[in-house]
Amino acid sequence: MKAYVAGVGMTRFEKPESRDWQYWDMVREAGGSALADAGVSYAEVEQVPVGYCFQPSTAGQRAAYELGLTGIPVYNVNNNCATGATALMLARQLVEGGAADCVLALGFEKMKRGALGSGADGGDFATSPVARHYGVMAARHGFEMTPPTAQIFGDAAREHMERYGTTEAQLAAVAAKNHRHSALNPYAQFQDVYEVDDILAARTVHRPLTKLQCSPTSDGAAAAVVVSERFAERRGLTGLVEIVAQAMTTDTEESFASGSCIDVVGQPMSRAAARQVYDRSGLGIEDVDVVELHDCFSVNELLTYEALGMCAVGESGKLVESGATTYGGRWVVNPSGGLISKGHPLGATGLAQSAELVWQLRGAAGDRQVAGARVGLAHNIGLGGAAVVTLLRRVD
Repeated sequence: MKAYVAGVGMTRFEKPESRDWQYWDMVREAGGSALADAGVSYAEVEQVPVGYCFQPSTAGQRAAYELGLTGIPVYNVNNNCATGATALMLARQLVEGGAADCVLALGFEKMKRGALGSGADGGDFATSPVARHYGVMAARHGFEMTPPTAQIFGDAAREHMERYGTTEAQLAAVAAKNHRHSALNPYAQFQDVYEVDDILAARTVHRPLTKLQCSPTSDGAAAAVVVSERFAERRGLTGLVEIVAQAMTTDTEESFASGSCIDVVGQPMSRAAARQVYDRSGLGIEDVDVVELHDCFSVNELLTYEALGMCAVGESGKLVESGATTYGGRWVVNPSGGLISKGHPLGATGLAQSAELVWQLRGAAGDRQVAGARVGLAHNIGLGGAAVVTLLRRVD
């Protein structure tokens, strides 16, 4: 059975502690918008997967109760930065498997200011689920007194520069592009435009990454209504976007065997997930028009270009420098501004990516519209690890 996104919604992503709201307020806004966009009521929803990382167990119920008290199953989902896409994947599986005809996927996060620690749990490093990943980093690069997440991705950037000649300017070009895109997005946390020189001149977080190449902590929520074909026909729903294929992968031996931070931050997972999606859909990256990918740091956008097959390994710096991934190029990547400039409330990110793609494929993205967009790809990754790739197609 096919699964379709019938409605999406999100809040504006905000700097933590800048707005007086709670996570349930975010979900009421985003979930209510998604239901209204789909033209369905909460009473028609049969199941609700809710993604978040930093709230206690059953926070999903507390959030969903703002939309209705109907007694339906609510699942609490936590998969680090890939949490939002994981919630969407569960919704799709419930619909495709025939267990439900209308599922609401929710994702939210209320975060603290400042850099993330060594893992979403924020606990002791020795018991962190990402201790093995950081162990690979430390064995090869040592451990510096910089934010751990920026450090492991920054070390991946150093490796890419050493192997392939990637330049600091090419890394900065990713951030400059995404900041430029976000200026057109009313949902984005930041809407300032920076040039490559501005990016390079910003404070260094972990060499070669500067502050303007790092995604911020954010508050916000996003949601999607996923329905079956029979439900859509029965209700006469329009504006549908098909989830053509979706795949999740986790770490394999390849992630750790090389001792490379490029591998340990997830490039092999992303490559495998993309391959599965292409195989299942019969489509390839050449069929994709618009991409929302996980640019938690500028280097991860370059690594993901290679994992998705947009260029050969080692050629991603040249790809972004050529203009191929912005308006007028072969693809438009992160028209929303991406994580770097739109913001990164962990549990909401994957669903916000899909919301952007749904608007793009409907032709409803306003000033940031990608002309003629018919196929979109979302890539959401969580260190620890999980990679989710989703292929969406407009329904005419």
